[in-house]
Amino acid sequence: MKPIQEIIQKKPWVGWALFLGTVILVFLIGLFASTIVERRAETAEIRVVKPLSDWEPRLQVWGKNYPKEYETYLGTLDTTFRSKYGGSAEISILRQDPELVILWAGYPFSKGYNQGRGHMYAIKDIRQTLRTTSPMPATCWTCKSTDVPRMMNTLTPAGFYKKKWEDLGPEIYNPIGCQDCHDPKTMDLRITRPALIEAFQRQGKDITKATHQEMRSLVCAQCHVEYYFKGKEDKYLTFPWDNSMSVDSMLTYYDKIQFSDWIHQISKTPMLKAQHPDYEIYNTGVHADRGVSCADCHMPYKSEGGVKFTDHKIQSPLNNIANSCVVCHRENEEKLLKNVYERQDKVEQMKKLAQQSLAQAHIEAGFAWERGATDAEMKDILQDIRHSQFRWDFVAASNGFGFHSPNEALRVLGTSIQLSGEARIKTARLLAQKGYSLAVSLPDYSTLESAQKYVGINLEELRKQKEDFLKKTAIEWDRIAAEREKTYK
Repeated sequence: MKPIQEIIQKKPWVGWALFLGTVILVFLIGLFASTIVERRAETAEIRVVKPLSDWEPRLQVWGKNYPKEYETYLGTLDTTFRSKYGGSAEISILRQDPELVILWAGYPFSKGYNQGRGHMYAIKDIRQTLRTTSPMPATCWTCKSTDVPRMMNTLTPAGFYKKKWEDLGPEIYNPIGCQDCHDPKTMDLRITRPALIEAFQRQGKDITKATHQEMRSLVCAQCHVEYYFKGKEDKYLTFPWDNSMSVDSMLTYYDKIQFSDWIHQISKTPMLKAQHPDYEIYNTGVHADRGVSCADCHMPYKSEGGVKFTDHKIQSPLNNIANSCVVCHRENEEKLLKNVYERQDKVEQMKKLAQQSLAQAHIEAGFAWERGATDAEMKDILQDIRHSQFRWDFVAASNGFGFHSPNEALRVLGTSIQLSGEARIKTARLLAQKGYSLAVSLPDYSTLESAQKYVGINLEELRKQKEDFLKKTAIEWDRIAAEREKTYK
């Protein structure tokens, strides 16, 4: 083989080719090295810039250390997305379904009930809702703010719950945020609301042994659950999970302690108001069975440059199908969306039937009372109504409109319809025994205005009360909070 020098002497273009090839190779190596350095620099952005105190409530302070997570979390301010049955837009559920006013007659939810918006609106929405024109315990603040763990640390949880809602108004200022779910020293996921820990302890389970994947759902379960306020004065936040998380076990639990949230204005039924049992329903579904966490779908991973992080724009997966659903399901987005709506359509159909039957059951029970029915005669009827409505509400009050577990949602709604039907049959028999027909003239509750008028709600008066509250009390709360923030270090 001829030496390279001899080849170059005879064919000079070979030398130039080698020279240019070497330059290109060096350039590519340099570009590759530069990319590595750049991505390492991007990763370095995650470093902690400023130490955080144990109970730091301010999102913007956490955001200095974790800018990508903070920027995406601000996306919860977006109220433009609407799916067929949900989304982040501010919608009056009572205006969509006026018969809910009948179901909740005598309870604050009959005054105002809107679709939930993003977490950044937690404080604003609880202040503005017409439900907070009634006296409320401080327990109602529990899931609304990063200031809650700080105040529980100061007052103890029991001391916090015993306060009045308005008493803690100046202290509860920052909306749901980082501190609710993360340890400020390690950024590990943590539980900051004692009710969840206590619920598992009563079941003999140690939540501190949960895996990281389990924690990606448990931090959500601090709030997205069914709960009640235990004790007439204590108002201690408690999850009714002692037997299990099923709707059947919860009803057994509530019946045993004879708990009720209110007495129905029309039927005189001792009622239960389901909150938002998302975690319980999720646990009966296929995603939980496959080990998929809440965060996998509602907070999927996101990559920017060389950084992979959790997208904190906590939202419906239907607004981010490509990063949420398609990661596991290989169908196209249109087909996946169709699959979701097919399931939700069936749940919605059953939900409508359940609430229509319930509204009539309440009115017919009220008719029986007017015709001289006794407590003993009405006992079984009221029990059926109580159980029927809690089952309906267990599905209706949960997010996801049944999709978290369609089979369980349909089962629960089916038993709700059965029980309200039995209540109506028993009422008809009772009235027949007393010589009356069940030809009850149903009132007009086809609109929000007519339904609220029937149950005696003066909407204009409520709005005036809320307007006065916001002008006086809420402005003063904001002033006090602003002064306090100047003292933060």
